[in-house]
Amino acid sequence: MSRRGKTIVKRVTLDPKYNSELVAHMIRVIMKDGKKTVAEKIVYGAIDKIKEMMAKDAAKFTKDEKVFTEPLEVLSAAIDNMKPQIEVKTRRVGGTTYPVPVPIKENRQLSLALRWTTQYASARHGMGMPAAVAAEIVDAFLGQGNVIKKRDDVHKMAQANKAFAHYAW
Repeated sequence: MSRRGKTIVKRVTLDPKYNSELVAHMIRVIMKDGKKTVAEKIVYGAIDKIKEMMAKDAAKFTKDEKVFTEPLEVLSAAIDNMKPQIEVKTRRVGGTTYPVPVPIKENRQLSLALRWTTQYASARHGMGMPAAVAAEIVDAFLGQGNVIKKRDDVHKMAQANKAFAHYAW
């Protein structure tokens, strides 16, 4: 019998501008030292930059014969591209540690995708943070960029260790 208590699922408050749970989550991930207004400026600025990019080159924002007209649609499609489906966790069996591929729950997929977006956007030099976040999101929407490379690396690692899948429990 498990000794852990029940997990409490926290309800995310919607952001005031777009009434989106995804945007609110992104603001919380980008926020540092409790400076929420700075994080809001970064995320809203990134969404505005995406809107400008969509106005300049609308042909780039077409996927599978669907034309994306709203920046929030692009954001959600990009985050769906960023989400890893499977990751490697270590299991200790009989004194030996094995890397075991395990599927990832939906909330962890979102957390990893947003964390990687923030990490790689802050690593981009020569542009402001809103422009860097917008560039990462657009790159992920197009199926390229650092976050997609990270996701593919995680999937390759899981594929390489598929032989230890029977240790997952």
